[in-house]
Amino acid sequence: MATSSDTSDQNVKSRRPAESAFKQQRLPAWQPILTAGTVLPTFFVIGIAFIPVGIGLLYFSDEVKEHVIDYTYCMKEDAVNETCAKFIKDTKMMEPCVCQINFNLTEDFKGDVYFYYGLSNYYQNHRRYVKSRDDSQLLGHLALTPSSDCDPFSYAEEEGKMKPIAPCGAIANSLFNDSLRVYSQEINKMVEVPVLNTGIAWTSDKDIKFRNPAGDLKTAFANFTKPVNWRKPVWMLDPNNTDNNGFQNEDLIVWMRTAALPTFRKLYRRVDHTRAGFIIGLAKGPYTLQVDYNYPVTDFDGTKTFIISTTSLLGGKNPFLGVAYVVVGSLCLLLGIVLLVIHVRCSKSTTEMINVNPRTPYS
Repeated sequence: MATSSDTSDQNVKSRRPAESAFKQQRLPAWQPILTAGTVLPTFFVIGIAFIPVGIGLLYFSDEVKEHVIDYTYCMKEDAVNETCAKFIKDTKMMEPCVCQINFNLTEDFKGDVYFYYGLSNYYQNHRRYVKSRDDSQLLGHLALTPSSDCDPFSYAEEEGKMKPIAPCGAIANSLFNDSLRVYSQEINKMVEVPVLNTGIAWTSDKDIKFRNPAGDLKTAFANFTKPVNWRKPVWMLDPNNTDNNGFQNEDLIVWMRTAALPTFRKLYRRVDHTRAGFIIGLAKGPYTLQVDYNYPVTDFDGTKTFIISTTSLLGGKNPFLGVAYVVVGSLCLLLGIVLLVIHVRCSKSTTEMINVNPRTPYS
């Protein structure tokens, strides 16, 4: 007859893992044995492979031509010794300040030519700034109560009453709004370089992340107001192209893709190479940059630049990746040579390794 103590012992569960190869750690395993015969070839292969790749990347990067113009403190067109930065800061007017900068291209920019604007000391990667948007609204699902992530840029006063903002949030409110035009100084006349304001946004953004509400845009946005810092509503961003309006305006889409670093550039325009005189690119010679200066940056010690650039098979100018490959390859080759010398001079022969006994000296 079983006693109560025997019954309690049988009810106690064992902590022993299940009898399986995995839980009992009996699975077959492979452990690399690092010997000179395996390590040294690895260093040499990496070095020999990385250095040519790095040189190739540097070559393609150097093929890209760039011309950078800093126009942060460009002089007001109809004033003496007054910059546009100071003018818009002092007057706080809604009218833009116009300035011009003459520059010269010393070589032909052949192939596809792109215009960029660049900003520095601008932290688009700030945590609160990055999340200050309403993705549901940007997909065309308009609601009179925007996402709380947009606060304090969710509502604004218009005609004496508060209305929800579209698009809401700090990112949209700070949309870059300088107008940049380039003129070619030909003999006795100025010819504006033709540009396209479409095809500058990521296809995935335009086709997936941004959608306009159905129907007429003016009617759809009737119960909404523009962001505080904007000068026109979202349905009037591009009055010349109805397909490039509203949330699908490509300037807006480019701006809404926030930059990871405080110094960045964003694609502004593409040169229209179907127009006569610009088919092969931009010819060298004198040019004029005309700026409708609206965007303040001096308050946070920022700068603004205008960049003219071509591209290569690998995209824009970026020597970092090529330099990284060359440096890593060179270090691997150097380490391989050093370890090879140490191995040749200090290693023991196979016979010595086999004939090891208690009397074998350490050195």
